[in-house]
Amino acid sequence: ELLFKLDNLSMPTAVAVKQFLGLLKKMDVNLDTISTKVNSAVTRLEKKYDVSRALYQRFEKCVGISGKEILRSCWTMFLLAKGGALQMEDDLVISFHLMVCVLEFFIRRCPPSLLQPLYQLVISTAQSPPTRTSRRNQSKAKPRQAPPEVDVQLLETLCKENDCSVEEVHTTFSLLYTPRLDLLLTFQATDLSKQYEELYFKSRDFDSRLFLDNDETLLTPKVEPTPRKNLPEDVVLIPPQTPVRAAMNSIAQLRVDLITSGDQPSSNLAVYFKNCTVDPTEEVLQRVESLGLLFSQRFGQAVGPRCVGLGKQRFTLGIRLYYRVMESMLKSEEKRLSVQNFSKLLNDSTFHTSLLACALEVVMATYGGDNGGVPVETDLCFPWILDVFQLTAFDFYKVIESFIKAEPSLSKDIVKHLERCEHLIMETIAWREDSPLFELLKRTREEGPVEQAEPPATLNQPLQHNHTAADLYLSPVRPSSRTLPAPESTAPPSSQPSAPVPHQTPRHPKSNSLSLFYKKLYRLAYMRLKMLYTQLLTSHPELEPIMWTLFQHTLQNEYELMRDRHLDQLMMSAMYAICKVKNVDLRFKTIVTAYKNMPNTNQETFKHVLIREGQYDSIIVFYNLVFMQKLKTNILQYASPRPPTLSPIPHIPRSPYKFPNSPLRVPGSNNVYISPMKNPTRMSPVMTPRTRILVSIGESFGTSDKFQKINAMVNSSDRSLKRSLDMSSAPKPLKRLRFDEMAIFNFGYTRLQNMKDDAESEKDKP
Repeated sequence: ELLFKLDNLSMPTAVAVKQFLGLLKKMDVNLDTISTKVNSAVTRLEKKYDVSRALYQRFEKCVGISGKEILRSCWTMFLLAKGGALQMEDDLVISFHLMVCVLEFFIRRCPPSLLQPLYQLVISTAQSPPTRTSRRNQSKAKPRQAPPEVDVQLLETLCKENDCSVEEVHTTFSLLYTPRLDLLLTFQATDLSKQYEELYFKSRDFDSRLFLDNDETLLTPKVEPTPRKNLPEDVVLIPPQTPVRAAMNSIAQLRVDLITSGDQPSSNLAVYFKNCTVDPTEEVLQRVESLGLLFSQRFGQAVGPRCVGLGKQRFTLGIRLYYRVMESMLKSEEKRLSVQNFSKLLNDSTFHTSLLACALEVVMATYGGDNGGVPVETDLCFPWILDVFQLTAFDFYKVIESFIKAEPSLSKDIVKHLERCEHLIMETIAWREDSPLFELLKRTREEGPVEQAEPPATLNQPLQHNHTAADLYLSPVRPSSRTLPAPESTAPPSSQPSAPVPHQTPRHPKSNSLSLFYKKLYRLAYMRLKMLYTQLLTSHPELEPIMWTLFQHTLQNEYELMRDRHLDQLMMSAMYAICKVKNVDLRFKTIVTAYKNMPNTNQETFKHVLIREGQYDSIIVFYNLVFMQKLKTNILQYASPRPPTLSPIPHIPRSPYKFPNSPLRVPGSNNVYISPMKNPTRMSPVMTPRTRILVSIGESFGTSDKFQKINAMVNSSDRSLKRSLDMSSAPKPLKRLRFDEMAIFNFGYTRLQNMKDDAESEKDKP
């Protein structure tokens, strides 16, 4: 309703889409200015605009045709094909593949004089001899024109120029494009425009034809680039990749990484299966088949009914990654435990479903990831895969860390994506009504105060990442005790019977999966609190540990408050409660305004909070009716002369996941980085600088110009001097990285490894 009112306002000038969206965000200064329904519609509009803009930018570069009317017809036909075939129009990859199909159609029928030289060579001026299929169609003398046949050579050329998979574009052509084209062939350019107008008035968002006219409503504000300093004049700046190019490169790299992986279990996996007490082979294959059918059907429901075949292609990539990571995990477990019989793990259905779901999430994130600004929150984003497989988030979380460790080819962006999935699970998804997490916590509470999910005393200790998926899926793996919790171990249970403990009631074993979950939960919770606190209350440093103590107490002892709610809702409530009891003036409106500036936030977190079953309201109502009522006694203790003991501040690592292929800075240098030698199958270098020179030791790189430029960059370093070890005032020249003609041939791996070690030691310094 808000969009309709704004559309009917009389404005002196047109408002650009991005400017309009920015104005909406500025209007939302109060809690209830814009409803969640309108916010959802605006978010969808922004996604579609970003994808459409990225597609048009690519259309301008790869169209290969001159002639204004032909370009207009080509773009309009693409919009019609996309709108008719896809119900999820913010899918960048499928939309671009569809665009390539449209380009093939127009280039094949365009006069050679209007084509770029590359396509003039591919297209013959004469009609190609009819194929057997086309002759058969002609002989039947159908009144309607038969669907056109694709020019394979032209389509392959277009795919090569745009880094597309020929296989995927062929599938898109047969499933999505041919049926639409058969209908669209009867329309002239004016008819195409009328057809699109009907589609546009049905969606009522924005007219994508205006891209052709450089209409100001679709233009994005230009940002002046930051001036570059201390760069040689002849250094060529590498422009950032376009969203489409970045997406195509990521997909191509994934396909290359999996080219040696099969759709069936490898011979090594087959040996592991046969070594099991109960051979899981048949059950694994049946599960993959049934989940594959389910995945493809749900993919078609989300993207478009004709896209089931595209879903099958993505599932095939997921299968290859699933088998590959499983084999890697089992090799690590065999090395760790010196056993080869993993019957219990390999016959665990939840483990297999979680591992396959994680592999598919990597594939889906690669196809729909954050490529140059295109939003990642499509209908297929996480936790879509959990809903497809009816998999609980708590079970899925168990495989994430082991998956990352087992697959070193994962890009940094994908690792970050999986880490974000883990955060989403801890923030809200694992706390859904039907989550097994609550049963585990209930059982833990029954064990008494000693058997906590994670004792607060360990919070300030470093997080030990020594649990594997086998530990977590087969957890509990060790008995609990009424004494202090024993140090956690990843070793298998001892085969020797333990000595009986006098007067001890039999108890449930402690869950390693729950313990690790709470370790990570506490660290994430504190990081979120610290982030919000830094924006609001730096003048009251004494309040931070008190707020954290209340927050931690709530997560540990009042975890039912998290059921169908969000971690940040308890965080904001704890902050407000302590300010209230300590007589510090901080309003909820101020907290919410600062919260909007934090990363990974959504307005529904503070606008749509569960109050009681079926009833939702704002965060303020939740605080007054639920949070305050539940924790009133505990909150008031912080105003008493003997407040509760403060909880330790968690030890916060930089990231629980390492990136082994990340470039490292050479100590004492200015913008000089090194990376490990990349796998020969990798398509692009690990380090892709925007404004730096890329040199790969051990490969052919022509002249010594690049080394001379590195010398110039190092020599221009502002940090070229350091004091000698005897602390004398005389400066000592810093050793510089020097290259000459012979360095091209003599600079070997040993020196490179030494540089890497130096860089790692430099990185570890405070």
